[in-house]
Amino acid sequence: MVRTMTDIRYVRGDATCPQAKGPKVIAHVCNDRGGWGKGFVVAVSRRWPEPEKAYRRWYRDRAGNDFGLGAVQLVQVRADTWVANMIGQHGTQRGRSAGAPIRYEALDECLRRLAEHATELRASVHMPRIGCGLAGGRWERVEPLIDARLVAGGVPVTVYDHGDFG
Repeated sequence: MVRTMTDIRYVRGDATCPQAKGPKVIAHVCNDRGGWGKGFVVAVSRRWPEPEKAYRRWYRDRAGNDFGLGAVQLVQVRADTWVANMIGQHGTQRGRSAGAPIRYEALDECLRRLAEHATELRASVHMPRIGCGLAGGRWERVEPLIDARLVAGGVPVTVYDHGDFG
């Protein structure tokens, strides 16, 4: 079943198995503390070791690179497939006073950068409901960012849901 609320294509399935021909970018949200091991990244690591290795190296060498909120790291995993590690989450825990780890401004900047990469690669973008799992974000705030940064720029986007739509 395919459902469209905007020009984003919604499908039931696994975002690590993009349903498209041609170049593809699989996008997901990472934290700014170097943590990798829960949520969607588990599925990414099960399929390809390179994105985790690249993220950990990027974090380790952060004093000399652009690692931080709003940054995007593209990691090629196949001839026509890349994984976009997007730093859109501050920390890993929801604190009582701090709220959810998602940082919408950082995610917006990540999506802007992702749009540039996808356009250059002539790639479609595939993702779970980014920022809405461990990052604690709300889809009604994330979806308009995707529309504005990717869809409005002509980048085809597919969002993958497991199970029923809610």
